[in-house]
Amino acid sequence: MNRIELYQGDITEMHVDAIVNAANKSLLGGGGVDGAIHRVAGPKLLEECKKLKGCETGQAKLTLGYRLPARFVIHTVGPVWHGGEIDEKEQLASAYHSSLKIAKEHHLKTLAFPNISTGVYAFPKQLAAQIAIDTVRDFLKDDDSFEEITFCVYDDENYEIYEKLLSS
Repeated sequence: MNRIELYQGDITEMHVDAIVNAANKSLLGGGGVDGAIHRVAGPKLLEECKKLKGCETGQAKLTLGYRLPARFVIHTVGPVWHGGEIDEKEQLASAYHSSLKIAKEHHLKTLAFPNISTGVYAFPKQLAAQIAIDTVRDFLKDDDSFEEITFCVYDDENYEIYEKLLSS
């Protein structure tokens, strides 16, 4: 059974147990996916995030989803791309792995990931997608707790990248 899905659309509209937020270290909102999630979830998300006192690159933290259709938000901090010389690949894999680990610890069955670090953090999209898919596939090999993991992409370019990689 294939538990990995690809969806093109707005992650803030997904009806899953948790969506993953491509957050910055402060967890206090920002641009892109992070800003969209905070806008839809409402001010209570920011209040809860302030209590978390930030998050390190490659790590993840859980909050409620508030006004989102998802019950929870897993906030993870991906790396800023600096040419691949300072463990960015490992940090990105860790962001996905940490998110999966938190979801499993909280018995969440359905999870949606955005394209972590590929916006203003400038991680190359093809490489980021390969790391995301490999990390999720590797996690699922030894774990049957998840019903479905969805890669939620917003644009055509990322959809085509993920579609090719998932079919191989």
